[in-house]
Amino acid sequence: MTLSIVVLLAALACGYGYYRFSQPHHPTLYVAPAAGVARTAPVAAQTPVVRTIPERIPDLSLPGLDGASHSLSEWSGRPLLVNFWATWCEPCRREIPLLKSLRSERVAKRLEIVGIAIDYGDPVRKYVIDNRMSYSVLLGERGGLEAAAAFGMDTILPFSAFADAGGRIVALKVGELHRDEAELILDRIDKLDSGSLSLQAARHEISTAIGASAAVPPASGPGAAQ
Repeated sequence: MTLSIVVLLAALACGYGYYRFSQPHHPTLYVAPAAGVARTAPVAAQTPVVRTIPERIPDLSLPGLDGASHSLSEWSGRPLLVNFWATWCEPCRREIPLLKSLRSERVAKRLEIVGIAIDYGDPVRKYVIDNRMSYSVLLGERGGLEAAAAFGMDTILPFSAFADAGGRIVALKVGELHRDEAELILDRIDKLDSGSLSLQAARHEISTAIGASAAVPPASGPGAAQ
């Protein structure tokens, strides 16, 4: 079951920088800049669009750095943060120390982080080694754009999907992730997994606190999943 929601990309910033893969068949990928960047030339992708965010983490597979294919279902049963990034994306690079710290700090809570690199394999492997990235990284040189689309996104980097231990997507953060945002979302997931907070309440609190940059499925009435 999927839910249609509005991801307000315009609220992230007033304009986007961009990077285009060298292959002509690849669409343009836009990098979400820090808040306060002045508007440049109008870009069609800047307007708010309706996205379909899946209720659960998609069971997609991509190659890992070990050359084997890995499915996101391998990390089921744990709270999960799936981060879409690229080596050429500056805000993506700025997030990496935070992601490393979050995984280390939340070992007892069994948090897993999986990076999906929408990039070429060689620079990703070098970047992972040079920066001692301590969490799993999957390669999206082929299939990465389809993976992003499976989460309801197709043109913006970075973005991060947060799921509870049951695989339910609690929030999708568009743009650079900051510590206060990550901790707020993960704390709500901890409460959700402990049974002290409902799924709808967790999503509502996140949406209220973070605003338009956190896409969460809206409440859908009495029959909504708890």
